[in-house]
Amino acid sequence: MSYSSTVQELIDQLGRLPGIGPKSAQRVAFHLLKAPSEDALRLSRAIVDAKERVSFCSRCFNLSEGGDECAICLDSRRETRMVCVVEDSQDIVAIERTQEFRGRYHVLQGAFSPIDGVGVDQLRVKELMSRVADEDIEEIIVATNPNLEGEATAALLVKYLKPMGVRVSRIASGLPVGGDLEYADELTLGRALEGRTVLDTGNDSQP
Repeated sequence: MSYSSTVQELIDQLGRLPGIGPKSAQRVAFHLLKAPSEDALRLSRAIVDAKERVSFCSRCFNLSEGGDECAICLDSRRETRMVCVVEDSQDIVAIERTQEFRGRYHVLQGAFSPIDGVGVDQLRVKELMSRVADEDIEEIIVATNPNLEGEATAALLVKYLKPMGVRVSRIASGLPVGGDLEYADELTLGRALEGRTVLDTGNDSQP
């Protein structure tokens, strides 16, 4: 049995969302079709409103609503000399819940993964380097996820940033390897921030 073209198009579009496979896309599609029209319309309006009102901060590439820069970049109470680098905007929300970090952020919008077609040019690395060159930044805290892609991203940042004379540290391994910041609790993330370590390329000459 095949679905009508309209239903199949809905399933196909839902299936393009991350983490949604063909079966999940079908379940969501039929849930929407069975739901009251006003529920489906509220969802569609929320998507349209978000796309129209939310953009990326011109400085750190976090989500920004109603302005060129996000609320964190505009907050004069934040520590400007310390920047925490994360993969995605949802990681900022997780770190902010700890109330342990009062600096600013930089969102790479992904992790280094050549096998998936994500190289340096697909990340906001050049923009980070420009910030280090132009702003009074003393320390970069690398808070990428503790998985293979996150570790590769951390090593990449060390390669580009250490020659610029900025201190580069990595959040401590209080986070489980293979996990995501988004799902870590506040205590674990707070301890990881407190126990961050300085990163090194390992190319320094031995005494």
